[in-house]
Amino acid sequence: MKLYPLFADLTGLPVLVVGGGSVAYRKAEALQAAGARVTVGAPKLDERLARDVDDGTLAWRCGSFAPDWLDGMWLVIAATDDRGLNACVAEEAGKRRIFANVVDDAEQSRFHVPAVVDRSPLMVAISTAGAAPALARRVREMLERALDNALGTLVALAQRHRARILQVHADLAARRAFYDWLYEGPVLSRLRRGQPQQAERLLLDALHADKPRGRTGSVTLVGAGPGHPGLLTLQALRALNEADVILHDQLVSAEILGMARRDAERFDVGKRCGGRHVPQEQIHRLMLAHAREGRRVVRLKGGDPFVFGRGGEELAFLRHHGIPCHVVPGITAAVACAAFAGIPLTHRDHAQSICLLTAHGKDAVDALDTPALGDARQTLAIYMGIERIGSLTERLLAHGRAADTPVAIIENGTLPQQRVITGMLHALPRLAQLHAVTTPALLIIGEVAAFAQEQPGYDERTGDGAARLATMEAELT
Repeated sequence: MKLYPLFADLTGLPVLVVGGGSVAYRKAEALQAAGARVTVGAPKLDERLARDVDDGTLAWRCGSFAPDWLDGMWLVIAATDDRGLNACVAEEAGKRRIFANVVDDAEQSRFHVPAVVDRSPLMVAISTAGAAPALARRVREMLERALDNALGTLVALAQRHRARILQVHADLAARRAFYDWLYEGPVLSRLRRGQPQQAERLLLDALHADKPRGRTGSVTLVGAGPGHPGLLTLQALRALNEADVILHDQLVSAEILGMARRDAERFDVGKRCGGRHVPQEQIHRLMLAHAREGRRVVRLKGGDPFVFGRGGEELAFLRHHGIPCHVVPGITAAVACAAFAGIPLTHRDHAQSICLLTAHGKDAVDALDTPALGDARQTLAIYMGIERIGSLTERLLAHGRAADTPVAIIENGTLPQQRVITGMLHALPRLAQLHAVTTPALLIIGEVAAFAQEQPGYDERTGDGAARLATMEAELT
């Protein structure tokens, strides 16, 4: 190993930061967070350091560095913009057997400050031994996404009851099994949901029983968003990586499925408008059977589970049968597709509200009998409307929508093959036919739909939104 990994307890110990600028401030701030008694040494300080000195949280050695500043210190960080001075600090520290770090100079440093993922008391430190700090930051970003925010609370809970855990599970193998249960079972799940008291009760009940209970099966209803893998939430990604079984809609993209745990069983249950699908009752039975076998089931849906996704029915069914069920919301198509098409769903001058509707089902269009259909200052986002676009247009016109109301058809929204076709309400069926629109497609009805034409890269002749999609992705990231 190039470096020996070490976590230092600096609580109450004196440490020195040489330098008075922004870098010195960041180093002093991190050391203070670890409980160290920090002294900064410099002829002058930036305003943040000066404020901390005035508050009494920092000590200040005013002037040029002198070796006696190191007396009594446990470690030192040289954070000036003078390489010669930094080298001098490191040399003097070495004479006194004090660990020194020189910012941006790995060769002069006796210890390195790693990139940190903080889930206190769980800490993950990443170092490249100074070879490529930027890559360490990228690894940190990956771990920030992967590590559950509730892990720190779980570690703190285990720490609080460690003596009892050691007493009940003196055997190392049994203790490991207990900690596995803490991570895989209902305790962490309760902490994720912000229920620390219930989580602690589960832990205590398991200790009272002298052994962890067998893993309880569960179902998580996960929204996969509209298809773009970058729009998957962190919580959804974690659920996919913990799943034993995944029941996914046909619309869920291969890229998103590729993020799931490799050895998870996968079942395509269809659920694509106009395509094949597994009956909802069979999906219920599949979820129930796998959960009762102790498996972690993910029911992966396009968009959001509770927006035209029958998530409410599945939640009620699972609760009725006593199966633990959690919901991970996803970005619904109306929000994501409109954003990628450059359409604001609300606008101070044009639309003060939005109405989400579905035209799926033989009676769905006939059921659309609401004042919202004719309100010119309300945006309509209509899911699954292509198959009944003629009768849908007639009903909108009959309810008072102006024939020249702007409309937008967003086909394959957020995906590389996205198309955005704009026009007026009276010509909506003809637009869909002319451009051979296929599902999945979302309809936006209202004045805000006209904004799609203002986006760079839009080809009015073909309705090809690919160039604009690339532009918008760059803007969003």
